[in-house]
Amino acid sequence: MHPARQRETMQAMLCQVCARPARTPAGWIFLAGPDDCEPDDTTILTAQPPVCVRHVRAAARLCPHLDGRPMVFLVQSAPLHGVHGTLYGYGQGGVHVVAQPDFPLPYGHHNLPTFLASQLVRCLRSFRLVDLDELLQHLRQVA
Repeated sequence: MHPARQRETMQAMLCQVCARPARTPAGWIFLAGPDDCEPDDTTILTAQPPVCVRHVRAAARLCPHLDGRPMVFLVQSAPLHGVHGTLYGYGQGGVHVVAQPDFPLPYGHHNLPTFLASQLVRCLRSFRLVDLDELLQHLRQVA
């Protein structure tokens, strides 16, 4: 996903497919790959924007990262947590890359002033792991 689109959709909680509001009557829908987290995790960090009801099936089917077996989260709380990106430093010869961590830097971290962010990260806190078909049936009933 293009960094500007990722930032826009994550910041405003828009669908990653159509960039329209992703909130449903039951919360936000986030998808994760089958190996991204454990089913019993109580918090999950994600750089993947939510999806709307209209595009959840297409996203689950077409995204190679989801491997056709997405974990589907119905989320009530997903505050911004931090950013993925590259840490820079200044030394002999000028500006240079210091590190590209595999983990997000949380907001408030002392290295943020020299960190070039490429993706926003949200922390999924209040959520339920649900079956995709079950979720869609539930959303049809509450709509």
